Amino acid sequence: MSKKSSAAAQKAKATLDAAKTAREAVSVSRKKSSKKTSAASAVSAAPAAELAFDTLCLQGGYSPKFGEPRVLPIIQSTTYKYDDIDHVNRIMTLQAFGHKYSRTSNPTVAGFEARVNLLEGGAGAIATASGQAATLLATTAIVREGDHILAASQLYGGTYTLFHSTLKRFGVRASFFDPNAPAREIEKLFRPETRLVFGETIGNPGLAILDFGKLSALAKAHGVPLIVDNTLATPFLCQPLKHGANIVINSATKYMDGHATSVGGIVVDGGNFDWANGLFPEFTSPDPTYNGVIYAEKFPASPFLYKARAQSLRDFGGCLSPMNAFLINLGLETLHLRMPRHGDNALALAKFLSAHPKVTWVNYPGLETASKKLVARYFRKDNAGGILTFGLKGGLDAIRRFVKALKVAALVVHVGDARTSVLHPASSTHAQLTEQEQRAAGILPDMVRVSVGIEDPADLIADFEQAIAAAV
Repeated sequence: MSKKSSAAAQKAKATLDAAKTAREAVSVSRKKSSKKTSAASAVSAAPAAELAFDTLCLQGGYSPKFGEPRVLPIIQSTTYKYDDIDHVNRIMTLQAFGHKYSRTSNPTVAGFEARVNLLEGGAGAIATASGQAATLLATTAIVREGDHILAASQLYGGTYTLFHSTLKRFGVRASFFDPNAPAREIEKLFRPETRLVFGETIGNPGLAILDFGKLSALAKAHGVPLIVDNTLATPFLCQPLKHGANIVINSATKYMDGHATSVGGIVVDGGNFDWANGLFPEFTSPDPTYNGVIYAEKFPASPFLYKARAQSLRDFGGCLSPMNAFLINLGLETLHLRMPRHGDNALALAKFLSAHPKVTWVNYPGLETASKKLVARYFRKDNAGGILTFGLKGGLDAIRRFVKALKVAALVVHVGDARTSVLHPASSTHAQLTEQEQRAAGILPDMVRVSVGIEDPADLIADFEQAIAAAV
Protein backbone atom coordinates (compact mmCIF):
# COMPACT_ATOMS: atom_id res chain seq x y z
CA MET A 1 0.00 0.00 0.00
CA SER A 2 1.34 3.42 -0.92
CA LYS A 3 2.05 6.05 1.72
CA LYS A 4 -0.76 8.15 0.22
CA SER A 5 -3.27 5.27 0.51
CA SER A 6 -2.10 4.47 4.02
CA ALA A 7 -2.61 8.08 5.14
CA ALA A 8 -6.09 8.12 3.65
CA ALA A 9 -6.96 4.90 5.46
CA GLN A 10 -5.70 6.26 8.75
CA LYS A 11 -7.70 9.45 8.25
CA ALA A 12 -10.87 7.44 7.50
CA LYS A 13 -10.31 5.30 10.60
CA ALA A 14 -9.84 8.41 12.73
CA THR A 15 -13.12 9.83 11.37
CA LEU A 16 -15.00 6.61 12.17
CA ASP A 17 -13.49 6.50 15.66
CA ALA A 18 -14.53 10.09 16.28
CA ALA A 19 -18.07 9.34 15.11
CA LYS A 20 -18.23 6.30 17.40
CA THR A 21 -17.02 8.35 20.34
CA ALA A 22 -19.67 10.99 19.64
CA ARG A 23 -22.41 8.37 19.47
CA GLU A 24 -21.27 6.87 22.76
CA ALA A 25 -21.25 10.32 24.36
CA VAL A 26 -24.82 10.95 23.22
CA SER A 27 -25.86 7.52 24.53
CA VAL A 28 -24.27 8.15 27.92
CA SER A 29 -25.86 11.60 28.12
CA ARG A 30 -29.29 10.18 27.34
CA LYS A 31 -28.92 7.41 29.92
CA LYS A 32 -27.89 9.88 32.61
CA SER A 33 -30.78 12.21 31.89
CA SER A 34 -33.47 9.60 31.24
CA LYS A 35 -36.45 9.33 33.58
CA LYS A 36 -39.41 6.98 33.87
CA THR A 37 -42.39 8.20 31.89
CA SER A 38 -45.99 7.11 31.51
CA ALA A 39 -47.52 5.79 28.30
CA ALA A 40 -49.17 9.16 27.83
CA SER A 41 -45.92 11.11 27.96
CA ALA A 42 -43.06 8.87 26.86
CA VAL A 43 -41.22 11.76 25.26
CA SER A 44 -38.57 14.06 26.63
CA ALA A 45 -39.76 15.70 29.83
CA ALA A 46 -42.08 18.64 29.26
CA PRO A 47 -41.32 22.15 30.51
CA ALA A 48 -42.79 22.99 33.91
CA ALA A 49 -46.43 24.01 34.01
CA GLU A 50 -45.47 27.29 35.74
CA LEU A 51 -44.50 28.70 32.36
CA ALA A 52 -46.84 31.26 30.80
CA PHE A 53 -49.58 30.02 28.48
CA ASP A 54 -47.93 31.58 25.43
CA THR A 55 -44.66 29.82 26.19
CA LEU A 56 -46.40 26.49 26.71
CA CYS A 57 -47.98 26.83 23.25
CA LEU A 58 -44.46 26.74 21.84
CA GLN A 59 -42.51 24.55 24.23
CA GLY A 60 -44.97 22.62 26.37
CA GLY A 61 -44.95 18.84 26.11
CA TYR A 62 -41.50 18.35 24.63
CA SER A 63 -38.03 19.39 25.81
CA PRO A 64 -35.20 17.97 23.69
CA LYS A 65 -32.11 16.76 25.47
CA PHE A 66 -28.53 16.67 24.26
CA GLY A 67 -28.39 15.87 20.54
CA GLU A 68 -32.17 15.45 20.15
CA PRO A 69 -34.33 17.27 17.56
CA ARG A 70 -35.39 20.80 18.52
CA VAL A 71 -38.87 20.16 17.09
CA LEU A 72 -41.08 17.27 18.22
CA PRO A 73 -40.21 14.57 15.65
CA ILE A 74 -42.63 12.43 13.66
CA ILE A 75 -42.30 8.84 14.88
CA GLN A 76 -44.05 7.14 11.99
CA SER A 77 -43.98 3.64 13.44
CA THR A 78 -46.70 1.23 14.46
CA THR A 79 -44.50 -0.84 16.76
CA TYR A 80 -41.71 -0.65 19.33
CA LYS A 81 -38.81 -3.02 20.02
CA TYR A 82 -38.33 -4.78 23.35
CA ASP A 83 -35.82 -7.42 24.44
CA ASP A 84 -37.68 -8.97 27.37
CA ILE A 85 -41.03 -10.76 27.05
CA ASP A 86 -41.67 -10.28 30.75
CA HIS A 87 -41.38 -6.52 30.35
CA VAL A 88 -43.81 -6.59 27.42
CA ASN A 89 -46.20 -8.59 29.60
CA ARG A 90 -46.01 -5.94 32.31
CA ILE A 91 -46.85 -3.24 29.75
CA MET A 92 -49.74 -5.23 28.32
CA THR A 93 -51.22 -5.80 31.80
CA LEU A 94 -50.81 -2.17 32.95
CA GLN A 95 -48.07 -3.05 35.43
CA ALA A 96 -45.52 -0.95 33.56
CA PHE A 97 -45.68 1.87 31.04
CA GLY A 98 -44.38 2.16 27.51
CA HIS A 99 -45.47 2.29 23.90
CA LYS A 100 -46.56 -1.12 22.70
CA TYR A 101 -48.62 -0.33 19.60
CA SER A 102 -49.53 3.03 18.09
CA ARG A 103 -53.26 2.47 18.40
CA THR A 104 -52.96 3.19 22.13
CA SER A 105 -49.86 5.42 22.25
CA ASN A 106 -47.10 6.87 20.11
CA PRO A 107 -44.21 9.23 21.01
CA THR A 108 -45.30 12.02 18.62
CA VAL A 109 -48.91 11.74 19.73
CA ALA A 110 -47.75 11.72 23.36
CA GLY A 111 -45.93 15.02 22.84
CA PHE A 112 -49.13 16.58 21.49
CA GLU A 113 -51.14 15.12 24.38
CA ALA A 114 -48.70 16.53 26.91
CA ARG A 115 -48.86 20.03 25.41
CA VAL A 116 -52.66 20.20 25.37
CA ASN A 117 -52.79 18.79 28.89
CA LEU A 118 -50.57 21.64 30.09
CA LEU A 119 -52.69 24.21 28.27
CA GLU A 120 -55.93 22.88 29.75
CA GLY A 121 -54.41 22.28 33.21
CA GLY A 122 -55.32 18.60 33.43
CA ALA A 123 -53.96 15.38 34.89
CA GLY A 124 -53.38 13.78 31.49
CA ALA A 125 -54.74 13.60 27.95
CA ILE A 126 -55.65 11.12 25.22
CA ALA A 127 -55.55 12.14 21.56
CA THR A 128 -58.07 10.72 19.11
CA ALA A 129 -58.67 10.53 15.37
CA SER A 130 -61.23 13.37 15.43
CA GLY A 131 -63.26 15.55 17.73
CA GLN A 132 -66.19 13.18 17.31
CA ALA A 133 -63.93 10.29 18.33
CA ALA A 134 -62.97 12.27 21.44
CA THR A 135 -66.64 12.67 22.40
CA LEU A 136 -67.27 8.96 21.81
CA LEU A 137 -64.21 7.92 23.83
CA ALA A 138 -65.06 10.20 26.76
CA THR A 139 -68.67 9.09 27.02
CA THR A 140 -68.25 5.36 26.38
CA ALA A 141 -65.55 5.14 29.03
CA ILE A 142 -68.27 6.14 31.50
CA VAL A 143 -71.74 5.01 30.38
CA ARG A 144 -73.08 1.52 29.82
CA GLU A 145 -76.43 0.00 28.87
CA GLY A 146 -79.26 1.52 30.88
CA ASP A 147 -77.44 4.76 31.68
CA HIS A 148 -78.60 8.29 30.92
CA ILE A 149 -76.78 11.38 29.57
CA LEU A 150 -77.95 14.91 30.32
CA ALA A 151 -76.71 17.32 27.65
CA ALA A 152 -77.15 20.93 26.66
CA SER A 153 -79.36 21.34 23.60
CA GLN A 154 -76.92 23.73 21.89
CA LEU A 155 -74.49 21.16 20.53
CA TYR A 156 -72.57 20.40 17.38
CA GLY A 157 -74.88 18.37 15.11
CA GLY A 158 -72.73 15.24 15.21
CA THR A 159 -72.71 15.23 19.01
CA TYR A 160 -76.48 15.65 19.15
CA THR A 161 -76.96 12.73 16.77
CA LEU A 162 -74.51 10.57 18.74
CA PHE A 163 -76.40 11.14 21.99
CA HIS A 164 -79.94 11.25 20.59
CA SER A 165 -79.81 8.41 18.08
CA THR A 166 -76.63 6.32 17.94
CA LEU A 167 -76.07 5.61 21.64
CA LYS A 168 -79.77 4.83 21.97
CA ARG A 169 -79.11 1.68 19.92
CA PHE A 170 -76.76 0.58 22.70
CA GLY A 171 -79.24 1.21 25.48
CA VAL A 172 -77.99 4.66 26.52
CA ARG A 173 -80.61 7.44 26.65
CA ALA A 174 -80.14 11.20 26.54
CA SER A 175 -82.15 14.26 27.56
CA PHE A 176 -81.43 17.81 26.44
CA PHE A 177 -81.76 21.08 28.33
CA ASP A 178 -81.64 24.74 27.37
CA PRO A 179 -78.22 25.88 28.65
CA ASN A 180 -79.79 29.25 29.55
CA ALA A 181 -82.53 27.64 31.65
CA PRO A 182 -82.48 28.16 35.43
CA ALA A 183 -80.89 25.42 37.53
CA ARG A 184 -84.24 24.32 38.99
CA GLU A 185 -85.54 23.48 35.50
CA ILE A 186 -82.43 21.50 34.56
CA GLU A 187 -82.55 19.71 37.91
CA LYS A 188 -85.89 18.12 36.94
CA LEU A 189 -84.22 16.25 34.05
CA PHE A 190 -81.83 14.24 36.24
CA ARG A 191 -82.66 10.57 36.66
CA PRO A 192 -81.30 7.93 39.06
CA GLU A 193 -79.42 6.46 36.08
CA THR A 194 -77.90 9.79 34.92
CA ARG A 195 -74.14 9.32 34.67
CA LEU A 196 -72.81 12.53 33.11
CA VAL A 197 -73.62 16.12 32.18
CA PHE A 198 -72.36 17.41 28.83
CA GLY A 199 -72.11 20.91 27.37
CA GLU A 200 -70.07 23.15 25.08
CA THR A 201 -68.17 26.20 26.32
CA ILE A 202 -69.49 28.06 23.28
CA GLY A 203 -72.48 26.28 21.72
CA ASN A 204 -72.08 25.42 18.04
CA PRO A 205 -73.73 27.22 16.34
CA GLY A 206 -76.16 28.70 18.89
CA LEU A 207 -73.21 30.44 20.64
CA ALA A 208 -74.65 30.17 24.16
CA ILE A 209 -71.87 30.55 26.74
CA LEU A 210 -71.92 27.72 29.27
CA ASP A 211 -72.61 28.74 32.87
CA PHE A 212 -69.99 26.54 34.52
CA GLY A 213 -71.00 27.46 38.06
CA LYS A 214 -74.60 26.39 37.52
CA LEU A 215 -73.84 23.11 35.75
CA SER A 216 -70.90 22.03 37.89
CA ALA A 217 -73.01 22.55 41.02
CA LEU A 218 -75.78 20.38 39.57
CA ALA A 219 -73.34 17.67 38.47
CA LYS A 220 -71.67 17.58 41.89
CA ALA A 221 -75.01 17.41 43.67
CA HIS A 222 -75.85 14.27 41.68
CA GLY A 223 -72.38 12.71 41.88
CA VAL A 224 -71.71 12.73 38.14
CA PRO A 225 -68.93 14.31 36.04
CA LEU A 226 -69.30 17.44 33.93
CA ILE A 227 -67.82 16.98 30.45
CA VAL A 228 -67.21 20.14 28.42
CA ASP A 229 -66.44 20.49 24.72
CA ASN A 230 -64.03 23.43 24.60
CA THR A 231 -63.52 23.46 20.82
CA LEU A 232 -64.76 26.96 19.93
CA ALA A 233 -63.11 28.63 22.93
CA THR A 234 -59.85 26.62 23.15
CA PRO A 235 -57.84 26.77 26.38
CA PHE A 236 -56.55 30.18 25.25
CA LEU A 237 -59.94 31.72 26.01
CA CYS A 238 -61.30 29.36 28.65
CA GLN A 239 -59.98 26.54 30.84
CA PRO A 240 -63.10 24.64 31.95
CA LEU A 241 -61.26 22.53 34.54
CA LYS A 242 -60.73 25.69 36.57
CA HIS A 243 -64.49 26.30 36.63
CA GLY A 244 -65.75 22.93 37.79
CA ALA A 245 -65.52 20.71 34.72
CA ASN A 246 -64.09 17.22 35.21
CA ILE A 247 -63.27 16.24 31.63
CA VAL A 248 -62.57 18.51 28.66
CA ILE A 249 -62.64 17.55 25.00
CA ASN A 250 -61.55 19.48 21.92
CA SER A 251 -61.91 18.94 18.23
CA ALA A 252 -58.26 19.67 17.49
CA THR A 253 -59.24 19.92 13.82
CA LYS A 254 -60.48 23.44 14.49
CA TYR A 255 -58.49 26.22 16.17
CA MET A 256 -55.75 23.97 17.53
CA ASP A 257 -54.73 23.00 14.01
CA GLY A 258 -55.93 26.36 12.75
CA HIS A 259 -55.08 25.80 9.09
CA ALA A 260 -57.61 23.19 7.90
CA THR A 261 -54.96 20.55 7.27
CA SER A 262 -55.51 17.84 9.90
CA VAL A 263 -58.38 16.04 11.59
CA GLY A 264 -57.91 15.17 15.25
CA GLY A 265 -59.38 15.32 18.74
CA ILE A 266 -58.27 15.18 22.35
CA VAL A 267 -59.70 14.33 25.77
CA VAL A 268 -58.21 15.89 28.93
CA ASP A 269 -58.87 14.35 32.33
CA GLY A 270 -59.04 16.84 35.18
CA GLY A 271 -58.22 14.17 37.76
CA ASN A 272 -60.76 15.91 40.01
CA PHE A 273 -63.67 13.47 40.17
CA ASP A 274 -64.42 10.68 42.65
CA TRP A 275 -65.05 7.63 40.51
CA ALA A 276 -65.41 5.49 43.64
CA ASN A 277 -68.60 7.23 44.80
CA GLY A 278 -70.72 4.13 44.13
CA LEU A 279 -72.24 5.15 40.79
CA PHE A 280 -69.48 3.81 38.55
CA PRO A 281 -68.88 0.10 39.28
CA GLU A 282 -66.63 -0.37 36.23
CA PHE A 283 -64.07 1.85 37.93
CA THR A 284 -64.20 -0.01 41.24
CA SER A 285 -64.56 -3.63 40.13
CA PRO A 286 -61.94 -5.83 38.43
CA ASP A 287 -61.46 -5.50 34.68
CA PRO A 288 -61.15 -9.08 33.39
CA THR A 289 -59.47 -7.88 30.18
CA TYR A 290 -56.47 -6.64 32.21
CA ASN A 291 -56.01 -9.42 34.76
CA GLY A 292 -58.50 -7.91 37.19
CA VAL A 293 -57.06 -4.42 37.51
CA ILE A 294 -59.30 -2.02 39.46
CA TYR A 295 -58.82 1.43 37.94
CA ALA A 296 -59.84 3.49 40.98
CA GLU A 297 -57.32 1.59 43.12
CA LYS A 298 -54.46 1.11 40.66
CA PHE A 299 -54.59 4.68 39.30
CA PRO A 300 -56.19 6.82 42.03
CA ALA A 301 -54.95 10.13 40.57
CA SER A 302 -56.72 9.68 37.22
CA PRO A 303 -58.63 6.39 36.84
CA PHE A 304 -60.70 7.78 33.96
CA LEU A 305 -57.57 8.50 31.90
CA TYR A 306 -56.24 4.96 32.21
CA LYS A 307 -59.60 3.26 31.72
CA ALA A 308 -60.34 5.35 28.61
CA ARG A 309 -56.96 4.55 27.06
CA ALA A 310 -56.87 0.90 28.11
CA GLN A 311 -60.46 0.09 27.11
CA SER A 312 -62.07 2.63 24.78
CA LEU A 313 -59.03 3.54 22.70
CA ARG A 314 -57.99 -0.12 22.53
CA ASP A 315 -61.44 -1.39 21.53
CA PHE A 316 -62.77 1.39 19.28
CA GLY A 317 -59.40 2.22 17.76
CA GLY A 318 -59.98 5.93 17.12
CA CYS A 319 -56.33 6.85 17.44
CA LEU A 320 -54.61 9.97 16.11
CA SER A 321 -51.94 9.46 13.43
CA PRO A 322 -48.38 10.66 14.19
CA MET A 323 -48.42 12.93 11.13
CA ASN A 324 -51.62 14.68 12.20
CA ALA A 325 -50.33 14.95 15.77
CA PHE A 326 -47.21 16.66 14.41
CA LEU A 327 -49.19 19.11 12.26
CA ILE A 328 -51.71 19.99 14.98
CA ASN A 329 -48.90 20.39 17.50
CA LEU A 330 -47.30 22.81 15.05
CA GLY A 331 -50.58 24.70 14.83
CA LEU A 332 -50.67 25.04 18.62
CA GLU A 333 -47.45 27.08 18.43
CA THR A 334 -49.44 30.04 17.06
CA LEU A 335 -52.71 29.53 18.96
CA HIS A 336 -51.95 32.43 21.29
CA LEU A 337 -51.28 34.68 18.28
CA ARG A 338 -54.27 33.65 16.17
CA MET A 339 -57.06 33.63 18.76
CA PRO A 340 -56.88 37.35 19.61
CA ARG A 341 -57.09 38.21 15.89
CA HIS A 342 -60.03 35.85 15.37
CA GLY A 343 -61.89 37.56 18.21
CA ASP A 344 -61.03 41.10 17.15
CA ASN A 345 -62.11 40.44 13.57
CA ALA A 346 -65.33 38.74 14.68
CA LEU A 347 -66.25 41.68 16.89
CA ALA A 348 -65.56 44.16 14.07
CA LEU A 349 -67.66 42.16 11.61
CA ALA A 350 -70.45 41.70 14.17
CA LYS A 351 -70.64 45.45 14.74
CA PHE A 352 -70.74 46.09 10.98
CA LEU A 353 -73.52 43.56 10.46
CA SER A 354 -75.49 44.88 13.44
CA ALA A 355 -75.66 48.30 11.78
CA HIS A 356 -76.54 46.98 8.32
CA PRO A 357 -80.17 47.66 7.26
CA LYS A 358 -80.43 44.40 5.28
CA VAL A 359 -79.34 42.23 8.22
CA THR A 360 -82.25 41.13 10.41
CA TRP A 361 -80.30 39.95 13.46
CA VAL A 362 -76.76 39.24 14.69
CA ASN A 363 -75.58 36.90 17.45
CA TYR A 364 -72.06 37.27 18.82
CA PRO A 365 -71.20 36.71 22.50
CA GLY A 366 -68.88 39.73 22.47
CA LEU A 367 -71.72 42.18 21.89
CA GLU A 368 -73.62 43.77 24.78
CA THR A 369 -75.63 40.70 25.75
CA ALA A 370 -76.08 38.36 28.68
CA SER A 371 -73.46 36.11 27.09
CA LYS A 372 -70.86 38.84 27.49
CA LYS A 373 -71.30 38.67 31.27
CA LEU A 374 -70.50 34.95 31.20
CA VAL A 375 -67.49 35.65 28.99
CA ALA A 376 -66.24 38.12 31.60
CA ARG A 377 -66.82 35.58 34.39
CA TYR A 378 -65.29 32.46 32.87
CA PHE A 379 -62.94 33.46 30.04
CA ARG A 380 -59.25 34.18 30.44
CA LYS A 381 -59.41 37.02 27.94
CA ASP A 382 -61.83 39.78 26.96
CA ASN A 383 -62.47 37.92 23.74
CA ALA A 384 -65.59 35.99 22.75
CA GLY A 385 -64.04 33.86 20.00
CA GLY A 386 -64.19 33.87 16.24
CA ILE A 387 -67.72 32.61 15.49
CA LEU A 388 -70.80 34.73 14.82
CA THR A 389 -74.19 34.14 13.24
CA PHE A 390 -76.64 36.44 11.47
CA GLY A 391 -79.80 36.53 9.36
CA LEU A 392 -80.51 38.26 6.06
CA LYS A 393 -83.65 39.87 4.75
CA GLY A 394 -85.02 37.68 1.99
CA GLY A 395 -84.45 34.39 3.80
CA LEU A 396 -82.95 31.31 2.19
CA ASP A 397 -83.00 32.65 -1.37
CA ALA A 398 -81.03 35.71 -0.27
CA ILE A 399 -78.59 33.49 1.60
CA ARG A 400 -77.95 31.45 -1.54
CA ARG A 401 -77.15 34.63 -3.51
CA PHE A 402 -75.04 36.00 -0.67
CA VAL A 403 -72.87 32.89 -0.46
CA LYS A 404 -72.26 32.83 -4.22
CA ALA A 405 -71.26 36.51 -4.22
CA LEU A 406 -68.55 36.14 -1.56
CA LYS A 407 -64.99 36.60 -2.83
CA VAL A 408 -62.78 36.45 0.30
CA ALA A 409 -64.89 34.21 2.53
CA ALA A 410 -65.78 30.73 1.29
CA LEU A 411 -68.55 28.19 1.82
CA VAL A 412 -66.98 25.24 3.67
CA VAL A 413 -68.08 22.71 6.31
CA HIS A 414 -65.59 23.82 8.91
CA VAL A 415 -64.81 26.34 11.65
CA GLY A 416 -61.61 27.56 13.27
CA ASP A 417 -59.58 28.02 10.09
CA ALA A 418 -57.24 30.97 9.63
CA ARG A 419 -59.37 31.77 6.56
CA THR A 420 -62.93 33.08 6.88
CA SER A 421 -65.75 30.71 5.99
CA VAL A 422 -69.55 30.65 6.05
CA LEU A 423 -72.16 27.91 6.35
CA HIS A 424 -75.93 27.50 6.48
CA PRO A 425 -76.31 25.13 9.49
CA ALA A 426 -79.98 24.27 8.95
CA SER A 427 -79.21 22.64 5.59
CA SER A 428 -75.80 21.18 6.48
CA THR A 429 -74.37 20.34 9.92
CA HIS A 430 -77.82 20.14 11.54
CA ALA A 431 -79.88 19.01 8.55
CA GLN A 432 -80.64 15.70 10.29
CA LEU A 433 -82.58 17.54 13.03
CA THR A 434 -86.25 18.47 12.80
CA GLU A 435 -87.05 22.19 12.71
CA GLN A 436 -88.16 21.98 16.35
CA GLU A 437 -84.87 20.33 17.31
CA GLN A 438 -82.95 22.91 15.31
CA ARG A 439 -84.65 25.77 17.15
CA ALA A 440 -83.90 24.09 20.48
CA ALA A 441 -80.26 23.99 19.39
CA GLY A 442 -80.38 27.73 18.67
CA ILE A 443 -80.58 27.35 14.89
CA LEU A 444 -82.96 29.48 12.85
CA PRO A 445 -83.89 28.77 9.20
CA ASP A 446 -82.19 31.99 8.08
CA MET A 447 -79.02 31.54 10.14
CA VAL A 448 -75.64 32.09 8.46
CA ARG A 449 -72.70 30.92 10.57
CA VAL A 450 -69.44 32.77 10.05
CA SER A 451 -66.08 31.43 11.16
CA VAL A 452 -64.12 34.67 11.09
CA GLY A 453 -60.50 34.30 10.03
CA ILE A 454 -57.41 36.41 10.58
CA GLU A 455 -57.44 38.34 7.31
CA ASP A 456 -57.41 42.14 7.29
CA PRO A 457 -60.78 43.11 8.84
CA ALA A 458 -61.35 45.85 6.26
CA ASP A 459 -61.20 43.23 3.49
CA LEU A 460 -63.70 41.02 5.31
CA ILE A 461 -66.15 43.85 5.88
CA ALA A 462 -65.86 44.96 2.25
CA ASP A 463 -66.47 41.39 1.08
CA PHE A 464 -69.60 40.99 3.21
CA GLU A 465 -70.85 44.41 2.18
CA GLN A 466 -70.66 43.66 -1.53
CA ALA A 467 -72.11 40.16 -1.10
CA ILE A 468 -75.09 41.49 0.86
CA ALA A 469 -75.67 44.15 -1.77
CA ALA A 470 -75.69 41.45 -4.46
CA ALA A 471 -78.05 39.23 -2.46
CA VAL A 472 -80.74 41.56 -1.11
